[in-house]
Amino acid sequence: MNTRALLLTTAVLIGFLSVSLRLVDVMLFNHEKYSARAKSQQIKKESIPVRRGMILDRTGRDLAINIDTESLFCNPRDVSAPADMARALSREINRRPDEIITKISGKKRFIWLERKMDRAEAQRIKCLKLSGIGFVPEMKRYYPKGSLASHIIGYVNIDNSGIEGIESKYNSYLTASPEEFYVQRDAKGHHLSEGQTKDIQGNDLILTLDEGLQYILEKNLEEAATHWKAASATAIMMNPYTGEILAMASRPDFDLNSPGNVKPGQRRNRAVTDCYEPGSTFKIIVGAAALEEKAVTPGMRFDCSAGSVEVGGRRIKDAHRHGVLTFQEVIQKSSNVGTIKIALKLGKDTVYDYIRKFGFGNKTGIDLPGEVSGLLRPPDRWSGMSIGAIAIGQEVAVTPLQVLRAYAVIANGGSLVKPHLVSEIRSPSGGTLFRAEPEKKRVISAETARRFREILKTVTEEGGTATEAAVDGNQVAGKTGTAQLIDPATRRYSRDKFVSSFVGFVPADQPRIAMIVVLHEPKGQIYGGIVAGPVFRKIADESLSYLGVLRDDASDKGLLLVSEKKRS
Repeated sequence: MNTRALLLTTAVLIGFLSVSLRLVDVMLFNHEKYSARAKSQQIKKESIPVRRGMILDRTGRDLAINIDTESLFCNPRDVSAPADMARALSREINRRPDEIITKISGKKRFIWLERKMDRAEAQRIKCLKLSGIGFVPEMKRYYPKGSLASHIIGYVNIDNSGIEGIESKYNSYLTASPEEFYVQRDAKGHHLSEGQTKDIQGNDLILTLDEGLQYILEKNLEEAATHWKAASATAIMMNPYTGEILAMASRPDFDLNSPGNVKPGQRRNRAVTDCYEPGSTFKIIVGAAALEEKAVTPGMRFDCSAGSVEVGGRRIKDAHRHGVLTFQEVIQKSSNVGTIKIALKLGKDTVYDYIRKFGFGNKTGIDLPGEVSGLLRPPDRWSGMSIGAIAIGQEVAVTPLQVLRAYAVIANGGSLVKPHLVSEIRSPSGGTLFRAEPEKKRVISAETARRFREILKTVTEEGGTATEAAVDGNQVAGKTGTAQLIDPATRRYSRDKFVSSFVGFVPADQPRIAMIVVLHEPKGQIYGGIVAGPVFRKIADESLSYLGVLRDDASDKGLLLVSEKKRS
């Protein structure tokens, strides 16, 4: 055998021996190690996207849904030409090439490049056939009505977790725990099997809101806020018997599909987070307490001719001078002097007790995040003039929802209701997991509520402070409020900044809706009857028509038509 053949044979034997030893090492001594490594390379663990539960209005109309998207990721180790990839992607995801290179230059093996892209965008990038990138299917929250009911619904973050509103309050019901599955892939990372494809879905929420009523309320509130150049505005509509919120809005508002484009103040739900001194709308507390305690009768007279009254060293005036007024006229004409005289007749402990009975000083318990309880000091912390100030809605801080709930007591016959927004929670299979039931507590008698309701009717009639709130064909019961704001510079009541409001219910005898309208810092006019009253009328008029509520005199007209036909 020549030397060349010997060397070749030796090389082959050594090679064969090396391969054999390597196989022995891999198959016998380190089998588990290499088996695990192979498995990690061939089998990939992925999460099943969670489809967040939908949010619907009371009639089943979509308020929050999901759309399918794809998210772009990168494994830097698999990128063959970073600069080329960055240039190609920059045109598609609207980022500079140097930003992309910086992002993928670390040691991480998984980096998000763009989250929740629509299918068309994703397809364009797939056609580029770039190495080191891939897509993960994800659900994106979408709000088909844009800004409608934005402060109620709230929104989610990039990971579909609720941030504000109902989305946040009921986050645990709307979402579900993600599950994982395994897929096989080849050496290039391509899927060889699709694994499991089952859907994971959260529960659906059915709200008490009516999209139609919400639109009516928002449209008119927007017009009023613009007309009066108000700093902010709030309106709430509620079923006074059940506490169901039918509509709720604040201005300014925001688009739910782009919440990050506005200032935090625009995302605040002022109906439950902002406090203000309610002014004359608060006078129903003293009025109802006086009737319930039998301290007055509707015809009892109070001398208001001086135009002012002194309490604790402070002289409080009426906006307009009156003469001798009956108890009913004190409420109808919103006399500060008369109201304070009634409060002095009751005493501070009784006044405080009824303020608490009507729900002030406590949260309403509505199912929204961020609600505040307002400010109400106990009687032992009142000054000498506090009973007079508090009786007319000063030295207290309330939310619009608290005031509306107090008026619902008069509307529904004497019970304090708990406001709520979610009426039902449904499982993905359609089963009912929760159904809201009205929660109420009696605070005054039905007779007191009836008698005070009759008095509140006169507020929107001739001689009252809110004739502009009257609805053609249906009686309105309610009250105006015009409250001065505190000037932060002087710590005294401002001479030119006011809160104008009207709160009431309609039809007065059988209310379908209770509603409050509040405008902060209107320009040009300040009185609640002029600024907020017409807004109430417009919303109520359109809403009653939308709900198909008959005019109060509809039955009489019907009888008249029948009798005329018989005579003919």
